[in-house]
Amino acid sequence: MTVPRNAVRRSKRTVVAAALAAAVVAGTGGWAAGTAQTAVTGPAPGAAAWRADHSLGVRLPDPATAAPAEIARFFASLPDGRREALAARHPLTVGNLDGAPVALRYEANARALRAERDRQLALATDPAGTLQDHQQARKAADRCAALLAPGRRILAFDPRGRGQVAEVHGDLATAERTAVIVPGSDIDLASFDRAKDPYGTPTGMAASLRRQMAADAPGTRTAVIAWAGYTTPVGLGPDAATGRLAEAGAPRLARLLSGLAALGTPAPAVFCHSYGSVVCGLAAPHLERGEIADLVVFGSPGMRHDNVAGLHTPARVWAARDASDWIGDVPNVELLGLGHGADPTGPAFGARPVSAKKAKGHTGYLAPGTDSLRNFAAIALGRYAEVR
Repeated sequence: MTVPRNAVRRSKRTVVAAALAAAVVAGTGGWAAGTAQTAVTGPAPGAAAWRADHSLGVRLPDPATAAPAEIARFFASLPDGRREALAARHPLTVGNLDGAPVALRYEANARALRAERDRQLALATDPAGTLQDHQQARKAADRCAALLAPGRRILAFDPRGRGQVAEVHGDLATAERTAVIVPGSDIDLASFDRAKDPYGTPTGMAASLRRQMAADAPGTRTAVIAWAGYTTPVGLGPDAATGRLAEAGAPRLARLLSGLAALGTPAPAVFCHSYGSVVCGLAAPHLERGEIADLVVFGSPGMRHDNVAGLHTPARVWAARDASDWIGDVPNVELLGLGHGADPTGPAFGARPVSAKKAKGHTGYLAPGTDSLRNFAAIALGRYAEVR
C-alpha cells in the first residue's frame, strides 16, 4: 500500500514535535506540576454597567474598544467632580482604564480592593463554604489589605482568575525617567510580593530598580511600574512552553504602554523577565515611538522572533543572562507552537549584551549589589555609556 505524501509529512512533524517536547522537558527537569491556565482577557467586571451609564448625558468610551488616547481625551473633558463620580460608581472599570488619569485610577482601585477584601472576608465565614474555602478567602482578603497599605499606588486591579495587579513605585505624574517590570511564570495576586525570593517578584524587582536609579541619579525624578497584568503560566508545564498565554497578555501590555504615552508619561524602559520576555516579544511590533524607549529581556527563553529586526520596534533591545540561570538549558527552538525561538543573548539575535556576571540563578538579576541591577538602572536612566 502506498502511504499518501501528506500523511508522511504529518508523521514527520509529529515525530519532530515529540522530540522537541522531550528536549524541552529534559532541559527544564520535567513538567514541574504545571497546570493549564485560562487567560483573563477583556475589560474588568462591571464593563456592562459602565456602558449602560448615561448619567453624564454622553456615551462613555467602551473599555473593550476605545483607544487609550480616546479615553485620555474623554477624562480631560470632564470636571473633577464628574471624574470622581464615575470612579465611585465604576471602580473596577475606571481603575483598569489605560488612558485614565493615574490619580483617579489609584482612587478607583482602592475602592475596588476594599470591596474585594470585604467580599472575601464574608466568604471566609460563610457556613456554606469548606475549611479550604475559608482559608483561601482569608488569604485573598489579606492580600487585598496589604495592597491597601498607606503609600501604595495601585494602577490596576482585576480579581478575576488568580488576580492581576499593577503598582507604581514613585510619582508617575512627575517622573522624568520611567520603567516597567513584566514578570514571568507563577506571578499573580498572591505572589505579587513576598518575603521569600523577593527579587523574583514584580514588587521586589521594581523597588530594587528604583532604589538603584535613585542612588545613581539622586536629582532625577523616577517611577517604576510593577505590572502583573496578564495570566502567567504556573510551573514548567505546557503553558510555559507555548505562546498561548503570551498572546493573550501582549495586547494588555501594549495597551498599558499606549495609555502611559497618551498621558504624556516619558517612554519607559521595559524590563521583561523569563516568560515575560515572550509577552514583550509579541507586544513589541505593536508599539510606536514614544511608547517604549528600551526593551530589556533577562532570563529569557526566547521572544518568538528570530532576531531584533523581527521585533519591528523603535526601542533599543538589550539582553542579559547569568551563567547560573537554568533557562540557559532550555532549547532555543520553536516548532508547531512549542518553544520560544532564538536565544536573545546570542550574537545572531542582535540585542545589545548586558553583563549579569554577579547575578545568581533565575531570579537574582535585580538583587542589590549585582552588575545586572546597575546596568538596568543605567538603561532606565538613559545613561547608555555606563552599561557594561
